[in-house]
This record gives sequence, C-alpha cells and structure tokens, in this order.
Amino acid sequence: MASIQIIILITLLCQRWCDAGSVWPMPQIMSTSESMLKITQEFQFETDVPTDILNQAFQRYRKLIFLGPLPRHEPGAAVNPNRDAIKAVGNLTKLFVQIDDVSANLTLNSDESYSLSIHAHPQPVAFLHAKQTWGALRGLESFSQLIDATYDGFFIQETKIVDYPRFKYRGVMLDSARHYLTLDVILQNLDAMSYNKFNVFHWHIVDDQSFPFVSLTYPQLSQHGSYTPRHVYTPDDVQMVIEYARDRGIRVIVEFDTPGHSSSWRSIPNFLTPCYSKNGVPNGQFGPINPILNSTYTILEDFFREIKKRFPDQYVHLGGDEVNFSCWQSNPDIQNFMTQHGFGDHYELLEQYYEHNLVTIMEKIGLRYIIWQDVVDNNVKVDPNTVVQVWKTSPSYKAELAKVTKMNLQTILSSCWYLNYIGYGRDWERFYRCDPQDFKGTQQQKNLVIGGEACIWGEYVDSTNLMERFWPRASAVSERLWSSAKVTNVDAALPRIDHHRCYQLIRRGLRAQPINGYSFCQAEYNVVMNHLDRDEL
Repeated sequence: MASIQIIILITLLCQRWCDAGSVWPMPQIMSTSESMLKITQEFQFETDVPTDILNQAFQRYRKLIFLGPLPRHEPGAAVNPNRDAIKAVGNLTKLFVQIDDVSANLTLNSDESYSLSIHAHPQPVAFLHAKQTWGALRGLESFSQLIDATYDGFFIQETKIVDYPRFKYRGVMLDSARHYLTLDVILQNLDAMSYNKFNVFHWHIVDDQSFPFVSLTYPQLSQHGSYTPRHVYTPDDVQMVIEYARDRGIRVIVEFDTPGHSSSWRSIPNFLTPCYSKNGVPNGQFGPINPILNSTYTILEDFFREIKKRFPDQYVHLGGDEVNFSCWQSNPDIQNFMTQHGFGDHYELLEQYYEHNLVTIMEKIGLRYIIWQDVVDNNVKVDPNTVVQVWKTSPSYKAELAKVTKMNLQTILSSCWYLNYIGYGRDWERFYRCDPQDFKGTQQQKNLVIGGEACIWGEYVDSTNLMERFWPRASAVSERLWSSAKVTNVDAALPRIDHHRCYQLIRRGLRAQPINGYSFCQAEYNVVMNHLDRDEL
C-alpha cells in the first residue's frame, strides 16, 4: 500500500512539474507564469559574439530541442498523450544570447552564471545573458529542458531564471584501466555530464591492471601495458575527448596514480621496486615505484612534461593512495636508504620523500595538482594550491574534511559518491542527502570545499553497463553540487529526477536505469532509438 501511495504521489507531482519543462539541476532562482509560447521550426539562436564553441552549441541544442514526438499512433511516444491541447499566446522565433567575455579560458575559476528570460508579453522574446561562454552553455541546457514536446508541437512557458553553481568543481571520475572504456561511451558520458551541468571529467586513465594511454615519450608503456594493441587511447583519441569536453564546458583532468597502483609501468627498466623473498633473493615481483633512484624522477619529469603539453588544464591528478609498503620493506637497497636518511622503519617517511620530489617536479614544470587524501594523511608537505580529494569513509569523511580544511587546503569530496557500489532500491537518495559542507568547521574552512565528484571504479564496469549503472544516479550528485544548499527535499526531487531521466537522458538516446521503483517512461529507450539515428543526438 505504501508503494502504491508513493507512485500516486509521483504521478500527482509530475502533473505539476513534468507537463511543462522542468530544469535539472534546480536553478538558484526560477519563476514561471501560465503563459505558453509555441516554438516553430523557424526558431533560431542568435548572438552578436559568434564563436566556434557557441555555434556548435547552437547546432547541438537545436537538434535536442526538436527531437520530435513519436508518431501519434505510438503509445510509447515521448509526450504525454492524455493532456489537453496547449493554448499558446504567441510564437517564439529566437533566443538571443549575449556573452560579456568570449575569450575567457575554461579553468577552475570560470564563471558559469547566466540569466534566462522568456517573455510572452508585450511580444514573445527570449534573452540569455552570461558573463562567459561557459555560463551560456549552462543556460542553453536549461532552455532546452524547458521545452515541452507534444503532438501539437513544441512549447515553452514564460520563465525567468537567474542561476549559478554552488560549487565550482563538479566532477565525474571514470576508470578506464580496470576495464577499457570505448571512445564512444566516454563521449556519451560527456554528453550526459553536460545535461547535468557537471564541469570536470576526472580521467583515471591507467592503473595496475593496464596502461592504455599512448605516451609519445615512453611508447613502451602502452605497448607492453595495455590489454591489447587495440585497447589504447591514441594521441588523436585523447585530443578528441579534450575537444569534445571543452565544447560542452567540461575540463579534462587526467590522473596518473603513483607511487602505488603502478604495476602497468613495468616496461620502464629500474622504475618499479624489485621485491625480495625472506631469504634475501629477488622473487621476480615488483612493487611501487622505486623512490630511491634519481633516474625515477628524471623519468617522471619527462613524462609529466608531455602531459602538460597534451592536456591543457592547469591541474593534473597525482593519485598517491593505497601505497603498499611490503615490497619496499623487503628490498635491501631501500632498507639501507632508510637507515642512511634516518627514517628507521617508518615507511610513510619514504612515501613522504617520494611525494615531496614529485610535487617539486610539478612546481618546476608549472602544473598544479590534485591528490587523494592519503598524501596529507601521511604528513607530506604540499603546495598551498594543492587540492585534496577526500574519498575514505573510515575514519569519518566529515572529520577528514575538517582536518584538511584546517590546513588551509582546498578540498573536494567523493566519499559518499562511489557509484560503483550499488544497492537495492532508491540509493540515489543517499547521494542526494550528502553535502560537502556538512562538517564541523568555520565558514572559512567550509569555503575551502570547492566541490565534489561522483566516481565509478571499473572492477565490474565497462562499456556495456557504464551508462545505465551511472545515470541517473549521478544526477543526484549534480543537483547537490549545483543547486542551493536549501534544495534538500528528497520527496520533491523524486518526480523531477524521474522526469529528468526520461526526457533529458533516455529521450536524448542515453541509457539510464530506472531508480524510483515501478513506473514507465514515455520515451522508452528502444522506442526512441527505433525512430532516431544516433548521429542526430
């Protein structure tokens, strides 16, 4: 009985929220009137500051806006067949886009604010204003979500929006090392990110299991470290991902996790630590990167100089988590080094030594960096511009946030957003309730939390199930990171996220799993894909 009541509640709320356009994530300020305008095929985007990114966005969103309703005889059409006909007070023929600064680069501090006004009186007019291109992209997404497709055409309510993100870092992490992810799935995921106003793609591109990144400096890494010669990301592939992301206002931050998680680097001689058996003989195994050799840091500097050239973002992710000390402990050369440097048997001091040398290289070549929390937990001295990613749940991530921000370091949260962990039922509600600033600390400390990241590790995820496993569960994270801290009502979010899944994900050709129990989507995936070519999306 309780489940039936919930479904009835969803239906009633959706009549309020979902008949007309509904925006996800919730804008900071939004008001509407009952006046409706019809959007005809003559509709155009206009601007006095044309750029390649903006022109491509206009083409993309025109296709998304006019993803037509399926034929009237199709019961699965991407419209509500039971509604009364909409009465429009006029036709909206254009949206004028004004941008103050089209030259601003895409960075951590980019301005993504925008205002959107759609007026029915005295005559139909729509105006989008943004300070930078990146805000205009967010405004175009909101505009597209306001469109209501019916059998009788496309309509939009008179609406006014003033919007900006709560956090400037809103990330998604994909792991393409444990299972290789095909390029088309990575690009589809970038589309989904843009529909949810995420702005950082954290690419965990290599790990112990494989090294699919094709390095021009050390080509043997992928030649010997990838699963097969086909399971690689060529320079052209990487450039395509970077450009595709940038066109959607998404930064690409690549991660090369060291000194642990580095088994796939084994093709470089004398780079990994040889492990020894108890009788002092090499056992043929290798552990973390060897931190005591000068050649190690020469290799790392050469490698990261290449990374700086190929990835335009000012940040790189250095990893630094889960370093297993057992191989270091077995190696007699490392034991002698520990003695000479007065480290005793405190191998976390050896890790400090490695990390200090690595971050010194970053500073030398001009890269800022993100690290997993393990590095500061082991008392490594880091640059004041370091961003610390909190990922552990024990001890409490709230205590970790308080500790790291007390060190005056910027922080992003992932602990409660590991979406590779799945549970029966509406687990998205748990993600929705998690707030990056919910910890004991001063306001100054909380201001150092610059956002968060939804992560999906690849042990049981590949190109066959990534999209439906991740979406729309990640949408709960997107609203938490974009919308006001006051937007916390799960019951109010429930029909909206259902609508978002159906109309902004499935209707646009993306696989997204049901997350609210039994119901149906009028834009069922198979029905939509029978009527649309993927190239149209």
